[in-house]
Amino acid sequence: MPAHGLRGLRTAALACWAAGAFSLAWAQAAAPDSGAAAVDAGKRDATQWLQRLQQTARVSSYVGTFVVSSNSGAMSSARIWHVREGGVPMERVDTLSGAPRSTFRRNGMVTVFLPQARIVRTERHETSAALPSLFAAGARSSTADFYAVRQIGAGRVAGFEADIVQLDARDALRFGYRIWSEKRTGLVIQTQTLDQGGRVLEQAAFSELQLGAPVRASALRRSMGNTLGYRVEKSGNVRTTAEAEGWELKSPVPGFSPQGCYRRAGVLAMYSAPLVQWVFSDGLAAVSLFMEPFDAERHAGEGTVAMGATHTLAHRITSADGDWWVTAVGEVPPQTLHAFVENLQRRK
Repeated sequence: MPAHGLRGLRTAALACWAAGAFSLAWAQAAAPDSGAAAVDAGKRDATQWLQRLQQTARVSSYVGTFVVSSNSGAMSSARIWHVREGGVPMERVDTLSGAPRSTFRRNGMVTVFLPQARIVRTERHETSAALPSLFAAGARSSTADFYAVRQIGAGRVAGFEADIVQLDARDALRFGYRIWSEKRTGLVIQTQTLDQGGRVLEQAAFSELQLGAPVRASALRRSMGNTLGYRVEKSGNVRTTAEAEGWELKSPVPGFSPQGCYRRAGVLAMYSAPLVQWVFSDGLAAVSLFMEPFDAERHAGEGTVAMGATHTLAHRITSADGDWWVTAVGEVPPQTLHAFVENLQRRK
């Protein structure tokens, strides 16, 4: 896959995350004491914290500007409107940097407006969560085995008082996280992704936020449905299984559980061939494996690309039924992607 293809996958992933990552609420977990018994208590705290993390924020509406920045110097920003209507969250996210794009999310439906191309892309997701791995019970149950949770204090973000909790990775297969939660509502208002040395790889934070802002769901619905003058494209997203598509892992990657497999068409405008996407998660970090038939004209330059905390690994696999191009993408260290690709094989 060429470099611009890698950037496209990364942009698509960021867009999905940005559309609702800050809508997740969490409650503060107690820091564990020393000793074996306290370690078990700490694990229970981590599990309870992650269970609370999946709950929708107690804020009925808000408007804010958030910024995503990486240690490479890359930066992007967007404006977000969030409201709940009958218990269903609805959001609009407009990019403020790069190409203009408006993304609407409601009840599992994602609609993306691309004004320059006059194209609207729609796709239904099985979950409306921005971070679907957090909603997978199988992954969540073992997450405390791979992350240690500790309270590290309090701070202020965008003028709001916040509690700060850190999740430290217990091995080298995942990154750590530092999370700021608004004290009164529990709204996540800043996150940092940390490497093994505690250095910040990527940060996402509100630079300006209005809680309880007068956001009208009816106005967002009208904007979401106003496709006059646009060409509407429906992206294919068919649920399947890795077995049905002819793929398997020889050995699991510790902590990561499969979350779903999809046959996707039209993921990016530059690609006409469908992709098979196999998704894994450890309850916090997610990894996607994209498999497609090898095309010498499009697929070149095997290796790893880093963009902030996200790494992408492209690799060619030769099997009895031909050659395949695999792209592994995730907010994980490169060795984790190598572990996935080295264990991936065609079923006989």
